[in-house]
Amino acid sequence: MIKLTYIFFVFLILCGYDAKSQSSNEWKLAWSDEFNYTGLPDSSKWSYEVGGNGWGNNEKQYYTDADTLNAIVKNGALVITASNIKSHENDYTSARLTTKNKEAWKYGKIKVSAKLPAGRGLWPAIWMLGASIHEDGWPKCGEIDIMEHVGFMKDSIFGTVHTEAYNHVKKTQRGSKVFIKNPYSEFHTYAVEWSSEKVDFLLDDVVYYSFSNEHKTVNEWPFDQPFYLLLNIAVGGNFGGQKGIDDTALPASMLIDYVRVYQKL
Repeated sequence: MIKLTYIFFVFLILCGYDAKSQSSNEWKLAWSDEFNYTGLPDSSKWSYEVGGNGWGNNEKQYYTDADTLNAIVKNGALVITASNIKSHENDYTSARLTTKNKEAWKYGKIKVSAKLPAGRGLWPAIWMLGASIHEDGWPKCGEIDIMEHVGFMKDSIFGTVHTEAYNHVKKTQRGSKVFIKNPYSEFHTYAVEWSSEKVDFLLDDVVYYSFSNEHKTVNEWPFDQPFYLLLNIAVGGNFGGQKGIDDTALPASMLIDYVRVYQKL
């Protein structure tokens, strides 16, 4: 039996079968930004969400519009910087980039390679919102937090979903945190694999949390619609500012090597 198995394995190799490539071929790259240019982020792919109204979380930053001090592409990476420069009665500035009204996707693998900013009070995030937000509002539109990190928890990142039934306002959000080594000195990949049945959260290609479709109502599962992507660093806020803000850590930057969206063949 062992000999027959070996012969079959050799036959597969001779025929060009590769288990790894078969797995990788399940996904096709549908959209990306490799940041292999210099200057402001590509305006055909990214817009800015601008303002300083606390963003529903009592955040302390003002998000600027096309300001290279807060968002610039250089040396092969997108650099988003939070600074303690005052603007519009806010003590800090930062940037919040989005693909809203440019690109949105229903299901797929969304993968981002990033190096996170260090500093108590900082709250970097890679996340998605349902395109129905204008009609349904939050949280009914749904939210997928691919990665959140807060500077007072240096060894952890969070992956979370928010829905009408499950959200942080009700303290019913669904998610998990996972240990991360060297988030400030090394690039890591943060990803979700999202289908009609579940959303898997991955750190460096390893699944650490899954949220399954319970097949109830849209209040539990609003994820059968397109979602758009957001990248930002918040300063302070209900989550990021729980242990205060270390002003000496600013300016601080999140470096993003690439953003890639894959969809099933």
